Amino acid sequence: MDKKTYLMIEWYMLECMDDAAHDPAHVYRVLFNALDIARFENRVDYDILIVACLLHDIGRREQFVDPALDHAEVGGDKAYRFLTDHGFSDEFAQRVKACIVAHRFRKEARPESVEAKILFDADKLDVAGAMGIARTLLYKGDQNEPLYSLDENGQPLDGGNANEPQSFFKEYKIKLERLYDRFYTERGKNLATERRAAAIAFYEALHKEVGDTYCIGAELLRSVIDE
Repeated sequence: MDKKTYLMIEWYMLECMDDAAHDPAHVYRVLFNALDIARFENRVDYDILIVACLLHDIGRREQFVDPALDHAEVGGDKAYRFLTDHGFSDEFAQRVKACIVAHRFRKEARPESVEAKILFDADKLDVAGAMGIARTLLYKGDQNEPLYSLDENGQPLDGGNANEPQSFFKEYKIKLERLYDRFYTERGKNLATERRAAAIAFYEALHKEVGDTYCIGAELLRSVIDE
């Protein structure tokens, strides 16, 4: 791919991105993760991979406006139209679209090509470790969701029950904690494993601080409130 083509694709990505947790910095990290993973794979089409990485989240704006939409499906369609409108072949555009459509956790749209598997892993790496924690906190804040929810006794829940209200703790226990066995490439899996300890440490420290605060504070409150 020549620089002019790269800059054109990059320009379109920048025009589409306005989500704090899925911003251009996220896109570049996914691209760089993908290039790292690709070194350990065979027969990678780098043009397909680079374009798919740059455009994988361009459907986020539409999903934000209408949560019923799937940003991967929307983004795949937008990428296809943009590429065919700018002189890329139908085959190339279809291959890029397939990568984008399959980059989410969904049983009905699994990545098939090596480029799609690399994009999938590169994107999931940006949800692993300390970066995953930081991005999740950004996203939850943007959605006005709390760090944790309380049970009927006013004590903080750990997030492990799927029936709990949405919160950072729930996102960690239901999604972030479980992503490490879902990688397709060995390099992606190894990089995720290296990052895992940081995420665990953050969640456990925050959970302990919250739990201790409520446990001690509730008892102290009872001691100073007259029945």
